[in-house]
Amino acid sequence: MSLRPRADRRQGILPFVLTLGEREDVTARAGLPLVVETSRALRLDAAARTLFGPPRRTEDFGADAQLETLATLIAAGGERVEDIRILGEDQGLIRLLGRPFASPDALLDFLTSFHDEQCWADRPPDKKAFVPPESAKLQALAQLNRTLVWRAADAKTTTATIDHDGTIIESHKRDARVAYEGTRGYQPLVALWAEEQLVVADEFRDGNVAGGEDPLSSARRAFDTLPPTVTTRYFRGDSADYYDPLLKYLVGEKIGFAISADMGPELRAVCTGQPEGAWQELEQRERERVDLAEVEFTPGVWPKDAKPLRYIALRFTPVQADLFAGVSVRYHAVVSNRRELTPAAVIEWHRGKAGTIEQVHRVLKGELGAGVMPCQLFGANAAWFRINVLTFNLLTVLKRRALPERYRLARPKRLRFEMFTLPGKLAIHESQLSVQVSAADARLQELVAARQRLLQMLESTPA
Repeated sequence: MSLRPRADRRQGILPFVLTLGEREDVTARAGLPLVVETSRALRLDAAARTLFGPPRRTEDFGADAQLETLATLIAAGGERVEDIRILGEDQGLIRLLGRPFASPDALLDFLTSFHDEQCWADRPPDKKAFVPPESAKLQALAQLNRTLVWRAADAKTTTATIDHDGTIIESHKRDARVAYEGTRGYQPLVALWAEEQLVVADEFRDGNVAGGEDPLSSARRAFDTLPPTVTTRYFRGDSADYYDPLLKYLVGEKIGFAISADMGPELRAVCTGQPEGAWQELEQRERERVDLAEVEFTPGVWPKDAKPLRYIALRFTPVQADLFAGVSVRYHAVVSNRRELTPAAVIEWHRGKAGTIEQVHRVLKGELGAGVMPCQLFGANAAWFRINVLTFNLLTVLKRRALPERYRLARPKRLRFEMFTLPGKLAIHESQLSVQVSAADARLQELVAARQRLLQMLESTPA
């Protein structure tokens, strides 16, 4: 289609025409530098240079620049490294950030550098579901996130509740494996510090690696990431975490927990054998009534001299119409060591993770870039997922430490709509680069105040 104007000079339905202007004089994203300023307020650029070292060639971008670029891209809504071309067209944004963006090829090369085939060398030949050890660069990226958590967490927060869960990322890459429910892709584990809304650990996995395949390693990494100011620790998980070594670890470390129990034949027999008088109504739903009862049950491998765990059974009884339709009674159980709570309080506390970790999965995959894998290399995809986690944490810090209270629960798309995509006109006045934004005065003041708070954070963060 020709871009030349028609005879009547009309270019579209509305009465205006699009022309190519001086791109360096304007930006469509005057608020997006907040992401980079949040990272630098925590001195993550310096930490990345220490962890990854200088680039191999002086003309290459260092790891600090590559990570800032990827975090900026993801926060802006990019899902693929090729999307950096869109940000690269915003010359005004580049001037505000002070350096150009790396090319898509350079970013992909950076991601592939996290892949190490040697990590698969010890895989047993007959083991299809395998979690390889992480490459040195992936471990460095985890250390960078640990630095972020330590510097971002409120020192007054002495309690840490770790919400632990896996998620399935659909992918049709050649090496992607089929997950338990038939989806081809990957199945990483994520651990969230609920009080601070910071992801403290992630473990990237092939799709055929079930969540119950050694969740202890991921849980331990989460607790090891917590700062020393945390003195009280809790853990919440689904039935994938019903894993004997994990239960023993939590008990041994005196970590309060509530985990969905596997409803095996023995536990089901205990639940169905409870007398009617043992059940207490928990809630009445539209189509079923939920009752609970504390039952006596000991896992077969539980040490005889160990303190018994609490098993709280839930019975879901359908209403009369559903009962006649053949819908049967269902049973569920939660295992816990928290004896200071009533059975109902344990159930309510355990259900709380649905509003935390599941929301993180939705944001990572639906509003950031973790839902699309960059290539077929496992290590590169693991790095991409972890950089999305870093970006999630940076946005959490921005919301909690710099922006007004009304942004505290804002998702990335809200930040983009209200803060990141502010049009601005660049100018130089008395050797000072300035941006004139077309926003209401109140919103402009919020943006300026956020930058000032981030500057104060930088000045108070040890080098």
